[in-house]
Amino acid sequence: MAKFLIVEARFYDHLNDMLVAGAQAALENEGHKVDVITVPGALEIPGAIALAAESGRYDGYVGIGVVIRGETYHFEIVAGESARGIMALTMDGLAIGNGILTVENEAQALVRADPAQKDKGGEAAKAALALLALREQFGA
Repeated sequence: MAKFLIVEARFYDHLNDMLVAGAQAALENEGHKVDVITVPGALEIPGAIALAAESGRYDGYVGIGVVIRGETYHFEIVAGESARGIMALTMDGLAIGNGILTVENEAQALVRADPAQKDKGGEAAKAALALLALREQFGA
């Protein structure tokens, strides 16, 4: 049994609730323990994961959030930099599933967040599980 941390950027409550539910279910159905923490935005997710990793309390992580395109360039920065931060931590050997939705509108987010539809929270948790299994396979 492993222990996972879900780090969520809680901005769209109803969407995050679905993403977190999907991720928790995927992890708990495999017998793992799960903690959830909240950060202000998607840009803070990689930093929170890095801080949690220093504690040594967790075996894997899932980043959860929703970034919806707006009228400014901010969308590109948040979407790209949050993904870059998660990828950098993954390249350092952390088992992280990226469940940060980057979408054009709320309708797209609803379909992707809903566990009964695309279940991107659950998919992110399964990605973290797969990376943890690989890390264990390679003895890292």
